Amino acid sequence: MAAERFDHYLPLITSVRHYAQQTKKFTKPLFPGYVFACVPLEEKSRIYQQDLLARAIFVSDETTFLRQLADVKAIVASGYEVSVMPLFTKGRRVKIISGPLFGLEGFVDDPSNPHGIVLSVDVLRQGLLVKVPVESLLALP
Repeated sequence: MAAERFDHYLPLITSVRHYAQQTKKFTKPLFPGYVFACVPLEEKSRIYQQDLLARAIFVSDETTFLRQLADVKAIVASGYEVSVMPLFTKGRRVKIISGPLFGLEGFVDDPSNPHGIVLSVDVLRQGLLVKVPVESLLALP
């Protein structure tokens, strides 16, 4: 993107890993696999010429996207610890993808506390609220 002089942004964060007797700091992308770029439509074909890009995602609401990207830039620049989390909404169906409950499906009861999902027992007309690490959940279509 820089070689083509396209305005672009790759949000990077510092990650800290603790090993047996040492601590390592390294920089990694906040959104692995994504680079944000502003490419004029007439030059879009140029971003594919070096086979470094799998696909481009078209943004329909550019104003909202640019505001959200400005928010991302502010968060990254703040120095606060940040990590990417799935966006869950009330009633969203999810599947447990790791741990002892692997494969079970339920729905998000309280998006402000996405660590818990409700598993339905329809016959009893009951639900079980199970606290599951958010990393173990996958949103279903």
